[in-house]
Amino acid sequence: MKMDVRAEGLVKTFGKTLALDGVDLAVPRGSVLGVLGPNGAGKTTLVRILATLSRPDSGTVRVAGCDAVRDPVAVRARIGLTGQYASVDEELTGQENLILIGRLLGLRPADSRARANDLLDRFGMQEASGRPVKTYSGGMRRRIDLALSLVGRPEVLFLDEPTTGLDPRSREDLWSIVRELRSDGMTVLLTTQYLEEADQLADRITVIDHGVVVAEGTPQELKRETGAQTLVVKASDPGRVGRLVQIVRDIHGSEPVVAPDGVTVTVPTDDPLMLSAIVRRLDADGIATDEVALRLPSLDDAFFALTGRPATERPANPPAIADSVEDVPA
Repeated sequence: MKMDVRAEGLVKTFGKTLALDGVDLAVPRGSVLGVLGPNGAGKTTLVRILATLSRPDSGTVRVAGCDAVRDPVAVRARIGLTGQYASVDEELTGQENLILIGRLLGLRPADSRARANDLLDRFGMQEASGRPVKTYSGGMRRRIDLALSLVGRPEVLFLDEPTTGLDPRSREDLWSIVRELRSDGMTVLLTTQYLEEADQLADRITVIDHGVVVAEGTPQELKRETGAQTLVVKASDPGRVGRLVQIVRDIHGSEPVVAPDGVTVTVPTDDPLMLSAIVRRLDADGIATDEVALRLPSLDDAFFALTGRPATERPANPPAIADSVEDVPA
């Protein structure tokens, strides 16, 4: 399998702060890798190294077939990058920003304008294309920023927390764009604190905490690693809940929990045969149900189990590594 991004043993320090401690990751061509981690985990430092904006202290990095340390110029010609904040000239219009980037990338004036119009059409921004970016909403700014990163038709796209601060509608719009890019065969590395975002978009997820990879796998694999599933049984008749609780207790061997709705009974289990045993007993006792299911832990549960804290929690004293001014290779 062709890997468009491969990093091995990445180490990066800022003074006495160890930002990355032997990070390995790989992103197959045409896939989306979600990099999850709390603030201060090292996500942005990782992206900066992959995008050639910072050198690792040790380790190797290859992006789009090129060595990111030895040949950063070749890597930059093959990637796009959208950071946490929109990098646009707010006095220029959306179209002018796109044309400017095209010219900086060496496109002829006519080609720059054509590429700008293509992207404005794709992102549904033609009506706003003649307005200064300073008049755009937050969601529109993020869309034009993402469009800027695509002017050069990159093979690999790095998105560093691209939906931070967006409202749910704008976030959904950006998710749709990422899905389209993946469908077109683009390789995407996405850092995020939003677990739903990683669940929705990523083929695989790498979880980083304190500069170390603590887990890697598909969303479903990470959920299973958390441990027990939850057996959920919802009675159709509230008057049969007492008997339902007794059945679950007898089969499971421990006391189930009755939810506040008064009809839903839950109990954790790691026994794959528990569901069928419960269904047989319910059928024998003539207890009708609206739901009988085994639910995997959520990605939130998995993240908390792996890191000991919610994804959106800020450390009391976060290390100032995400916005550090670093050496940029020539």
